[in-house]
Amino acid sequence: MSETTTRSLPDLGTRTDEITIFAGPCSVESAEQFDEVAEALAECGLTWIRGGAFKPRTNPHSFQGLGEEALQIMASAGKRYNLRILTEVVDSAHCPLVHSYVDGLQIGTRNMANFSLLKNIGLVTADSHKMVLFKRGMAATISEWLAAAEYITMSSNQNVMMCERGLRTFETATRFTLDISAVPVIHKQSLFPICVDVSHPAGVRDLVPSLAKASVAAGCDALMIEVHPNPPAALSDGPQQLTPRQFKELLEELRELAAVLNKKIV
Repeated sequence: MSETTTRSLPDLGTRTDEITIFAGPCSVESAEQFDEVAEALAECGLTWIRGGAFKPRTNPHSFQGLGEEALQIMASAGKRYNLRILTEVVDSAHCPLVHSYVDGLQIGTRNMANFSLLKNIGLVTADSHKMVLFKRGMAATISEWLAAAEYITMSSNQNVMMCERGLRTFETATRFTLDISAVPVIHKQSLFPICVDVSHPAGVRDLVPSLAKASVAAGCDALMIEVHPNPPAALSDGPQQLTPRQFKELLEELRELAAVLNKKIV
């Protein structure tokens, strides 16, 4: 019998014993809105909150975010509820400003191949080593995605987390097609942890729980889940956002699943 048939397969779903939750509204719309979500997340014992300050939208007439006002709102809520904050950087000119307010900087799918922005984020975080959450381009291969990550790490900040957020395919039943295989492949081909954004590929909130559970089972290191106090009134991506109550119910189920895998949700 050959060695190939007798040796155990590697557990590519095991990187750490923690699964970080990045939850929060798609866009920061007001201090009241963001505070309500922050309070709910703090009550759940979580450590991070996310929100959009600068919103690159496909439609230029859609809500574009509050800009620095949103950064101020997030920083204030983060301090009040002892939460670290994460937001997207969309322009190289914004890098120092965003860096001064947040604990983590996100690069969105449309900027995965914006190499000038990636290099600038690498430079601005070179000393602080703040986390950079790096989303996969909606039509990028994993090898292209990993290669692009080196534009960030070449300035000495290795604190990068990859983020699978679904691909654009021929399928129309979901907003994007979630490539769940990206989780073990990233673990096999790199040392980076990987987050799964389950809200964007779902496109509708009732699919979010199933995608979140599948991601945990696959071995993700983090989950991104959008939460809004009143999704029907949201200024962006309302249909895919959970209410705080729905999120808390899902979180309990995820904690039970994580425990089976000897992991914990933070």
